Amino acid sequence: MTVHQANAAGAPADDDLLARRRRNRIRYDAIQFAVIAAAVVLVVLFGYAVKEGLARHGIKFSFSFLWDAAGFDISEGKTFVFDGSFWPGLTDFTSDRLIAQAFITGIFNTIKVGILAIILSTVLGTLLGVGRLSTNWVVRNLSFWCVEFVRNTPLLIQLVFWYFAVVLHFPPIAAAAKFYGVVISQQGLYFPAPAWQGGSSPLALGIAVLFWAAVLGLIFIRQKKARWMCAGAAVVLAGVMFATGVLGLDVPVTSKFQARGGTSMSPEMAALLLAIVFNSASYIAEIVRGAIDALPKGQWEAAASLSLTRRDTVNDIILPQVFRVVLPSFGNQYISLTKNTALGIAIGYPELFNIYGTIANQTGHSLEGIVIVMVSYLILSWAISAAVDFADRRMSKRGASR
Repeated sequence: MTVHQANAAGAPADDDLLARRRRNRIRYDAIQFAVIAAAVVLVVLFGYAVKEGLARHGIKFSFSFLWDAAGFDISEGKTFVFDGSFWPGLTDFTSDRLIAQAFITGIFNTIKVGILAIILSTVLGTLLGVGRLSTNWVVRNLSFWCVEFVRNTPLLIQLVFWYFAVVLHFPPIAAAAKFYGVVISQQGLYFPAPAWQGGSSPLALGIAVLFWAAVLGLIFIRQKKARWMCAGAAVVLAGVMFATGVLGLDVPVTSKFQARGGTSMSPEMAALLLAIVFNSASYIAEIVRGAIDALPKGQWEAAASLSLTRRDTVNDIILPQVFRVVLPSFGNQYISLTKNTALGIAIGYPELFNIYGTIANQTGHSLEGIVIVMVSYLILSWAISAAVDFADRRMSKRGASR
């Protein structure tokens, strides 16, 4: 049989296989669509039944209350304000703002703690995870007991401990502890902050645009050499802005009763952040330790044969492989710690759930409020999941290209 005859004989079989795959794909898509449609119908029917049930008791289900004046203050946090310009501005929340803006303030405070907790817990958790496998007996056992103690006590108890036993025992503002511009007191923590001093000068704005372009290039460019160039450009441009006075450093200054300048963190936020960071870091440490243990021992032996120190082995060989494996697990932990910010209600931190409670008591629209809270947390979880998935795919492609 010639090659042409063999191809002709095999063509019908290939066509049948493609047709079968197409039918299976259509069937799969139809089933998925039917499941989604059924879920949407059930949600709509449930919402309609709830609305009718409330109507029978004289309770109106409506989100129109969002446009009423809040009538209460929030101790900290920003909200959006539309003053007719193209971009909305950020301002402190006051009692004459809308209830919708109060929810935005709660989301802002939740995101603020969530982002800081994700960054700090990742760094601390990685250090603890590597410390669990250290050859130093003190470091290894200290990391072990820290992780075990935190993982086996409830987060709420840890939060109460950090707030009442630690933060509220900071020195008063008149005798505040100062460390390289950082002020630690019972009124909160104060940090130096960069301050824009370039006004609307075209040169200053141009340098700022180039700086942020370099930062974006550092994030999104894949080539290692180009990323180093972007990092160098960002450092040089930042130095130029400080040297020319475009950017200044606003350092907090204390008086007998208060501190001014810089950026601040309230005692409630500090306690919540400490509790979530240490709690999440203990779980991240176990994720990192397990991933390192799962690597072949030959990785360590190969590094030793090349005369690499243990530090270089961990930094250049072990951790790059570990992070490609643990990112999905990190994503789950990031979502959990973001939702754990709701425990801030126990110490009075005005996060989303705390503000919802105030709004529900003021307006009586508890059901509408809890729907907004649930949707907000759902969107935050989706955003974190999407960011982690993007980073995971990026690291996988970079590893495949090598």
